[in-house]
Amino acid sequence: MRVRVEQTPLPGIGVRHDLVTSSGRTVGVVSHRNGRRDLVLYDVDDPDACLASIPLTDDEAEALADVLGASLMLGQLSGLRQQAAGLLTEQIQLPAGSHFVGRQLGDTRARTRTSASIVAVLRDREVIASPGPSFVFEANDVVVAVGTRQGLDGVSAIFAGNDDD
Repeated sequence: MRVRVEQTPLPGIGVRHDLVTSSGRTVGVVSHRNGRRDLVLYDVDDPDACLASIPLTDDEAEALADVLGASLMLGQLSGLRQQAAGLLTEQIQLPAGSHFVGRQLGDTRARTRTSASIVAVLRDREVIASPGPSFVFEANDVVVAVGTRQGLDGVSAIFAGNDDD
């Protein structure tokens, strides 16, 4: 299913982006020329009538985007898990004392050693999707891995320093 976002110029104000959900509700974002953003919800019966307008600071807009992005990605991974028998997803926190803090993902050799793949890293409110081998870990990063139970246990052991290598 394709989602359509309509962009409408608002002369003297900025631009409005509207999205009609599968349930028929219209939600939008008004981006003002001065940088202000408003999250808006429209009346089902009158798409030109605004039911609610919530002003968002830059930090609030960024946090909302991060929450939606992270939940979408994790939801997609969860759906993948349901489609593939034996394939699991797991979030593994990198302990502050891990010897991989400040080191590159490639140094873990996690995929080679466990057959599990690191598909994302959650850092603060940021989602780093598909990190490459040169990605550098920080304390308290949360690694999102996909693999078998045995593979995910192996990735956990690697980051905890309980591995054989």
